[in-house]
Order: sequence, then structure tokens, then C-alpha cells
Amino acid sequence: MLLHLPIVVLATLSPIQISDAVPKLDIARECHFEGGSSEAQDRCVRDEAEALRQLQGSWSQYAAADRSSCTTETVSGGYASYIELLSCLEMSKDAAAAERSDQTTGTARDR
Repeated sequence: MLLHLPIVVLATLSPIQISDAVPKLDIARECHFEGGSSEAQDRCVRDEAEALRQLQGSWSQYAAADRSSCTTETVSGGYASYIELLSCLEMSKDAAAAERSDQTTGTARDR
């Protein structure tokens, strides 16, 4: 009877989705939400498109955990922005680099 337990457990686990591609966000909706003149909305669309191009070129250099958490954080409010996603990923990358630097400095100091 317990032979089937591992199968049941594995079947109930939900896989964590970690994408190798930049997520598709509705920037038109985001820019419309920002409001303003049509010129401001056009500028918003251009800025979002530029952030998307940057993300497409650098997506794989970010840690999978950071990509997943930043994507979740970015889309959680109902509106999503490539600029916010890029900012989150850059901050996570900088924080990880600072932590590694602190660990290296601390290790050298302890010798």
C-alpha cells in the first residue's frame, strides 16, 4: 500500500516555472495606466521596448532564482513593466556581488 505513496507525492508537487526567455508583459496596458498625453504614452512604450531589448540581451546572466522572484514581484500588482523587472534584476545582481565581496573580504581578514 505504501508503494504508491512516492508517486502520489510527486504527482501533487507543483513545478516551479523558471523560464529561459524574458516573460511577455503587456506594456501597452502599463503605459495606458501611467496616463498622460499621447506623447508621454509613446515615450513610455519606447522606454519599455528599450528595457525589453536590454533584458533579451542579458536575461541568461541573471540567476534563475532572481529571474523567478523578480518576475513574480513585477507582475503581482496587475500591471507589469520591463523597466521594473530590469531594475529588480540589477539590484539582485548587485546585492549578490556585494555579498560575495563581503565574504571574500571577511575570509581574507580572518587569516
